[in-house]
Amino acid sequence: MADEKVPSDIEIAQRAELKPISEIAERLGLSEEDYDFHGRHIAKLSRQVCSDLQNGKGKDGKLILVTAMSPTPAGEGKTTTSVGLADSLSALGKKTMVCLREPSLGPCFGLKGGAAGGGYAQVLPMEQINLHFTGYFHAIGLANNLLSAAIYNHIHHGNSLNIDPRRITWPRVVDMNDRALRNLVVGLGGVTNSMPREETFQISVASEVMACLCLCDGLSDLKRRLGNIVIGHTHDREPVTARDLKVDGSMAALLKDAVRPNLVQTIEHTPALIHGGPFANIAHGANSIIATRTAMKLADYVVTEAGFGSDLGGEKFMNIVCRSAGFAPDAVVMVATIRALKMNGGVPASELEREDATALSRGLANLKRHIENIRTFGLPVVVALNRFNQDTALEVGTIIEKCAHLGVDVVECNVWEKGSGGGKELASSVVDMIERVPSDFQLLYSNELSLWKKVEAVAQRIYGAREVSADKRVRRKFKNLNDAGFGHLPVCIAKTQYSFSSDPKLLGAPKNFDLHLRDVRLAAGAEFVIVYCGDIMTMPGLPARPAAEEIDVDDEGRITGLF
Repeated sequence: MADEKVPSDIEIAQRAELKPISEIAERLGLSEEDYDFHGRHIAKLSRQVCSDLQNGKGKDGKLILVTAMSPTPAGEGKTTTSVGLADSLSALGKKTMVCLREPSLGPCFGLKGGAAGGGYAQVLPMEQINLHFTGYFHAIGLANNLLSAAIYNHIHHGNSLNIDPRRITWPRVVDMNDRALRNLVVGLGGVTNSMPREETFQISVASEVMACLCLCDGLSDLKRRLGNIVIGHTHDREPVTARDLKVDGSMAALLKDAVRPNLVQTIEHTPALIHGGPFANIAHGANSIIATRTAMKLADYVVTEAGFGSDLGGEKFMNIVCRSAGFAPDAVVMVATIRALKMNGGVPASELEREDATALSRGLANLKRHIENIRTFGLPVVVALNRFNQDTALEVGTIIEKCAHLGVDVVECNVWEKGSGGGKELASSVVDMIERVPSDFQLLYSNELSLWKKVEAVAQRIYGAREVSADKRVRRKFKNLNDAGFGHLPVCIAKTQYSFSSDPKLLGAPKNFDLHLRDVRLAAGAEFVIVYCGDIMTMPGLPARPAAEEIDVDDEGRITGLF
């Protein structure tokens, strides 16, 4: 009936029938010695099975990366598309897994709500996945903050390392949007409470500890990376590391189980590994290398996603993750929506439901650049048009016609409403593309290029910028990092997700703009250099009406309002 209420994501999830996780694991060829149960529907893979699979000689499955065009604030359904594509591949008889990030509690209680997919393309149990899951995000925050505590405890008890309090760069973290923690003063109350000083908090997904976990290949490598974290400098301008403070071992101890991927399932029982959760606008934006490598040994097709658009998660997946892991996508799916096209064509967010084929045509310039970005890496790409109820036949026809001139297939995708049935055409198109069009993967820049030149390569070839600028202080930092032997590292650029530029209001496909670099920071443990642009915040704030106001739990423990 026309007035029938459409069930919410959480209502659909709660009605779904899950299979015991042991049954999902058995389909992958795993025995009960290969994982630990976290209830009936969640398991953590053992470190040993991940190591054996990663280092095994078996054939790797095909890797499919899902990215997107520049999004609206609500997002364009990239996770939903990833889950639906995996289910659709399974429905075609392909042995498939999906690898995803765990949602951060910040967005869950903030603007976007849950992030475990949507509709009939979700990973389950969605409540646990969105809220605490197996607790390893909290372990990451504790490891990060243990290092913070060790720094000031060391100074309080004599400071034998000669740490300069003015040059400490290590922030604390919490997995919640809290703008009041961006800049604060701590250490008040006298000599027994350490020294008064300025402090900053980041959201946990921006922590270098998170990046270390996602980019390591096991517990030993994680401990090595944690030890390499630079927390600041001495009065003699020498770097101080977590290893110098002798807490790398205790940090690794907190993360001994966090390093193990989490096995769950989709609504249609496709196996899913969920592990890691860095944002792509302020971090590198991909799930763990361990999970992806493991899945590629267990399945013939592996679907993974990179946060936001090709200019953020997509670029970082290629230049950071693939560089470190040694794998590369066989195909890329570019998620587009009519509402995002219209917004990038100049339509205000409040009017996106109104038909406007002219604005949609203007917005195609944004999609075109994202497609070109993927082709810059030598990869075949297909556009998945994620359908919404308000999309009109005229608008759908316009994008299909226009994209034909770009030499790219556009496939309508309706997995939110129909599950695998709404994505079979997309799955068939992806399989055909992998078989027909070989990838010719290439990195955007070499290790030998200077850090500044690497930023220029991304800014000019991916963003469309004219030139890169920075003040003398920032330029000196770049030079110092190169001189200190870190010039070989890739760059992780933190900027707005709404624009190719650092100005969130400069939509579409801007050209000839300058990308101004506000700051640069070494992430020696993660093994990349973070470059900050514009007003990007590493601690988001909550909106005027946060999603937290709608979330509740009844006397039976049943959660409502979680998207």
